[in-house]
Amino acid sequence: MGGISIWQLLIIALIIVLLFGTKKLRTLGGDLGSAVKGFKKAISDEEPAAKKDVEVDADFDQKKLADQQGEQAQKSQKDKEQV
Repeated sequence: MGGISIWQLLIIALIIVLLFGTKKLRTLGGDLGSAVKGFKKAISDEEPAAKKDVEVDADFDQKKLADQQGEQAQKSQKDKEQV
């Protein structure tokens, strides 16, 4: 009824190949495949870490509130000097 037939899909595929060319589509397919492979690897790497009972914080160093306020004061001082 309202579905797309195989002939319509073939015509769409032919138009896409004519527009982009086979080399660009091959490169795009390779990039997409490597992205999916990297995503699967990242997901599988995360599962063992999630099973650990130890909570691990992010890789960056934790800043103290006083350090952040000092940085904001320095930034506002620089802004005032520029004006």
